[in-house]
Amino acid sequence: MTTLIKESDLIQSLADAVQFISYYHPADYIQHLARAYEREQSPSAKDAIAQILTNSRMSALGKRPMCQDTGVVNVFLKVGMNVRFDSQRSLQEICDEGVRQGYLNPDNPLRASVLDDPIFARKNTRDNTPCIINVELVPGDRVEVGVAAKGGGSENKSRFAMLNPSESIVDWVVEQLPQMGAGWCPPGILGIGVGGTAEKAMLMAKQSLMEEIDMFELLERGPQTKLEEMRVEIYNRVNALGIGAQGLGGLTTVLDVKIHTFPTHAASKPVAMIPNCAATRHVDFVLDGSGPAVLTPPSIDIWPDVEWAPDYNKSKPVNLDTLTAEEVASWKPGETLLLSGKVLTGRDAAHKRIQTMLAAGEALPVDFTNRVIYYVGPVDPVNDEAVGPAGPTTATRMDSFTDMMLGQTGLISMIGKGERGPKAIESIKQHKSAYLMAVGGAAYLVSKAIQTAKVVGFEDLGMEAIYEFEVKDMPVTVAVDSEGVSVHNTGPAHWRQLIKEIPIVAS
Repeated sequence: MTTLIKESDLIQSLADAVQFISYYHPADYIQHLARAYEREQSPSAKDAIAQILTNSRMSALGKRPMCQDTGVVNVFLKVGMNVRFDSQRSLQEICDEGVRQGYLNPDNPLRASVLDDPIFARKNTRDNTPCIINVELVPGDRVEVGVAAKGGGSENKSRFAMLNPSESIVDWVVEQLPQMGAGWCPPGILGIGVGGTAEKAMLMAKQSLMEEIDMFELLERGPQTKLEEMRVEIYNRVNALGIGAQGLGGLTTVLDVKIHTFPTHAASKPVAMIPNCAATRHVDFVLDGSGPAVLTPPSIDIWPDVEWAPDYNKSKPVNLDTLTAEEVASWKPGETLLLSGKVLTGRDAAHKRIQTMLAAGEALPVDFTNRVIYYVGPVDPVNDEAVGPAGPTTATRMDSFTDMMLGQTGLISMIGKGERGPKAIESIKQHKSAYLMAVGGAAYLVSKAIQTAKVVGFEDLGMEAIYEFEVKDMPVTVAVDSEGVSVHNTGPAHWRQLIKEIPIVAS
């Protein structure tokens, strides 16, 4: 018997799904993150996890995105061979329409991050289409759909290798993690695909991230298969690296490790690894011809009793409007600050345009003298919001522009997420500047510190325009000080040694 799936049902279900996952973490992620919070001994990492958990609950209650990077939409379709779609459009066109409607929802507009022409024009499509779809024909009379929104910070840290058959998968994974830095916003999940061909391994790694997180249960009962043994070994060895939440050093870098396998050529061992970040977002549903899917929100009771708030006893207040280079040079690595006053924003496209203008001798639209820049591309505001969720983007993407900004514009400090590379750190040291880190995965929480927002340059760049935010008690950590000391180097090194000395920490 043939099942007829209406085009409108798939479109509505996808539109609902991308909204749903923008503000609801999967329950299993919250439960595992809450356990990580309870056992965390690193003050910096514990504070970061507290911000992520607080942000997650706020997003669920406020129905606003947990992260400003609302991701590229991945749609996985298992289509029963007894299914027929009531449509004259392709599946790609149908899915794109669902994504378009979901992202342009006026009650909760999501950030459009997809650029057409990835090489040259790189022009924003403004509705986050096209999405990435994968279709599998299976026996049956229904359609199983998985929807995930994958942010650029974690997607950019994907890894692939063609290992020799005798080489260790575990060793390769553990070798990759320190090279990935913290731009993928740990703690998260590692998805690993082994076998098949290059493209099959990458697909399996992505699909494995849709599975339920069950590492806590696996550790309690013990592994029962060789694959489970490998998952546990990778989990323990990665966490023993001491990278920790946001790369600040701590006990939990990954909450789970998922592995999918497929037969492969005798000469090959393709291995792919894709991390999921602190904004892990996915949902599954089934269409059987009876109408659009109904998505059930997680119970608010699953969130732990954790409510982050500014701590004036532990954090130093900073007035950005009177900030001087001398004050910036006095900040210490790992020191927490609460920023108030006016901050400028800018990310990849804005920095590139600034570079072009400076090279041509043109005046910039704003004066950066003694100012701080925040690497962010915010979500559009709704109702009485000054700005939508506005968490930091990966700072290393701006490394190549750092010396230019510090040496030619009068800029004295920067805010982003994750670590800085050697060249950026050297420039920060040379110019006696500092790099401040905000917590990735706490975008809605951070946005509450923003009192006003206005575009002051490059309006045509959309979310990549230069804004001026007025902030009140915006939480940041001094990640690189004026002497070039990086907490993303010192923190993990310290906790890696502690973990060796305290065996219970690694489990």
